[in-house]
Amino acid sequence: MVHVISNRGQARRGVRIATLAAALLVGGGCGATVSPSPPTPPAPTPTSTRLAPPPTKNPVPLPATQTDTEWGRIWDALPASFPLPTGARPTQTGEGPASAILDVPGDAEATMTNLRSALELAGFSLESLSGPLEDGSRILEALGEGACRAQVRIAPLGGTTIVTVLYGAACPFS
Repeated sequence: MVHVISNRGQARRGVRIATLAAALLVGGGCGATVSPSPPTPPAPTPTSTRLAPPPTKNPVPLPATQTDTEWGRIWDALPASFPLPTGARPTQTGEGPASAILDVPGDAEATMTNLRSALELAGFSLESLSGPLEDGSRILEALGEGACRAQVRIAPLGGTTIVTVLYGAACPFS
C-alpha cells in the first residue's frame, strides 16, 4: 500500500509539471513575454440631455441690480470705470448694503487722498469731506455728471483700511 500512495504522489507531481509546461508553451514560454491588453474604457454617459444655447456674437453685459439704502438708491456693484485704490481686495463687514466693500493695504489718510485724486480724474467733483470721525474714518461725497453721486467711507483698521462705496443708481453703469 505504501508503494501505491508513492506512485499516486509521483503521478500528481507529473500532472502538475505537465500543466506548468503546457501553460509556458501556450503563453510563449520561450523567452516571450505576454502583455495584458489594456482595459477598454467605459463608454461615456451623458450628464444632461439639454443642450446649451449657442453663444451670442456680441453679448451686452447686464448692469448690476439696485438696492435702497438710508443714503439713497445704489448699484449693488461698481462699474469697471470706477477708480479703485491700488491693492484693493473685496471683503465683507456685515454692515449693510454697498456697491463695494474693499480691504486696502495702508493707512486711511493716504487711501483717502489717493481716492479723492482718482475720483477727480474720473470726472467726479468733491461735494464734501467729513472727518476724521471718532473711529478715525472719513466720508467723501462726490458728484458725477447729472444726478450721479457717490459716497466713499474710508475707515482705518490696524495696518489696513476698509473702503465702503455707495455708487448712486443715477450714475451710469459702464
